[in-house]
Amino acid sequence: MGCATSVYASVGKKKRIVQESVVFVLQLRVPVQSDLQRQLKGVAPKTTVERLACLRNQIQLVAEDTGGSAISELRTALEEYLSLLTGIVKKKNDGMEGCVEFKWKILGDGRRAELCFTNIWMEMLTVIHMMAALALTEANSLMIPKACSDSSNSVRVVSSDCRRDAVDLLLKASGYLEFCIREILTRFPPDIKSKLPDDMQESVLQTLSIQALGQGTEIQLGLAVDSQKATLSVKRRLACEQVIYFSQAYQYLSGCEVVSHGCAKKLLRFIYWKFLEAKAAAYYYHGLVTDKGNEPACHVSAVCCFLAAAELLAESKKACFSFCLAPPVTRAPPMWGVMKHLSQKIPEVAFRKSQTYGYLLEEEEKAMQCLPELPDFQLSLRPEEFELPEIEAGSSEGNQTHLLSEHLEDYSDNHDDDEDNDELDH
Repeated sequence: MGCATSVYASVGKKKRIVQESVVFVLQLRVPVQSDLQRQLKGVAPKTTVERLACLRNQIQLVAEDTGGSAISELRTALEEYLSLLTGIVKKKNDGMEGCVEFKWKILGDGRRAELCFTNIWMEMLTVIHMMAALALTEANSLMIPKACSDSSNSVRVVSSDCRRDAVDLLLKASGYLEFCIREILTRFPPDIKSKLPDDMQESVLQTLSIQALGQGTEIQLGLAVDSQKATLSVKRRLACEQVIYFSQAYQYLSGCEVVSHGCAKKLLRFIYWKFLEAKAAAYYYHGLVTDKGNEPACHVSAVCCFLAAAELLAESKKACFSFCLAPPVTRAPPMWGVMKHLSQKIPEVAFRKSQTYGYLLEEEEKAMQCLPELPDFQLSLRPEEFELPEIEAGSSEGNQTHLLSEHLEDYSDNHDDDEDNDELDH
């Protein structure tokens, strides 16, 4: 799924399963165990440190035991962990900076930690990035019918509720990513930014946020196609909006250095595939709307749109194949939903209309050389607003007093132990 790969245990050895990719999914990173209790002794309240360590270990164990599929449990733990980190940041506990090493690794990667840092804002970035990855993963799972996941010949049906929930998750993921760009990356100096993994670079985060909105619009188009109440104008508008989103995402990423390899390279191919599909849909619906005109020029323009849609549809299939082969290898879902509908209708309508208005095409040969422009619409979807969670009321002065008390208790316990050892020696 996107950049993610799934590994399942089978007869004592790991078997790699190539997953379907309806929604582009990020690789999941999981925490690597760190001795927080020792490193943060006297820096943060003992109860806070214990809870941080417990939640961090819980996130790692649940993610590794389930392959990241226990999304609800992971989300709850991540939100609580983020709340604790937020409390430390908002109380301006600068003593934590440099005291602890936060380590993360790619889920399923047996190697040592991929990320290692002491910056607490970097820890918050990684946590929110994981929350976005989980939202995309859940959206992808909602768009793959469980009963049809093993058979490409089955009739694939995704309920309207599942599709609406997937749109909500895409907006949520976009909001997480926008927050990372707006509120966290701006705090890092250039030298730290340059060392971030590819999928945490600003250009990639921005692209992921935009393309999530594009995929949300794609799902909305599918709902409109299934609805008898949706007009041609509504379908055309959604298809055109989808083109704008994927065009923006492609332009944002294509000029960046990170696209030469890894996640960014695969993401670019995914966006190009979706852009071609969206443009084919947009020209098809624009052609249907234009063809309602009475003037010969309207029919000629419509035929041009249908022929362009047919060509774009053929190109999109090649782009899909290119995306799937880019490492890590993924599997595109069988043709279904709006694209199955369009893959049948576009070639059929293009052939029929070009036959019907063939005589006009011969007369208007110059018109065939100029493809009509798609209408420009204001974009409808926006990222869901995300803010850091609220923290319990408490003052930094009280926090420091509590730390001092804990420090004195630890000192007293150690001092008593030393005296007892001295008496035993005598």
